[in-house]
Amino acid sequence: MELLIFYPLGGLCLILALGVVFNNSPVGSAVSLIGMMLGLAAIFVLLQAHFLAILQVIIYAGAIMVLFMFVIMLLNLKQDLTWKTRERNLFLSILTGLMVAGVLYKFIEITVGTNFDAPADVPDTFGTTAEVGAKLFTDYVLPFEVASILLLAAMVGAVVLAKSKLD
Repeated sequence: MELLIFYPLGGLCLILALGVVFNNSPVGSAVSLIGMMLGLAAIFVLLQAHFLAILQVIIYAGAIMVLFMFVIMLLNLKQDLTWKTRERNLFLSILTGLMVAGVLYKFIEITVGTNFDAPADVPDTFGTTAEVGAKLFTDYVLPFEVASILLLAAMVGAVVLAKSKLD
């Protein structure tokens, strides 16, 4: 029964993710990203990870996407976005393709060498609010703070860019 729900949700997430990439409008792209994040939250519910689903909706589909929409509206992007062709774009494209191929190779190498016959032993406290909070503010406090500083820097950069357009 779960697969009858999972496959349409997975397909919807895939279509919305492609909508993020191929949409011409920045606002439409952000709306597609919000829909994809909500679909991902539904997949978390299917996996019985209700806490992660709530975090996905509140933090990512809510707060982060409101910040993205605020920046998009602040920058006042027009519909006539055109890509500028430069010589270094070819180099960056080749470099990115090589990096993706390397990641896929490593993924396949790890997947082939792993035994998937037995389920993993998961402790009873795994995924609880107390456990996630303890891990987040002890072991992962540095990446958490770095992510918040990056988001702050991105927002300040958007304000500076928008102010220079107005002047």
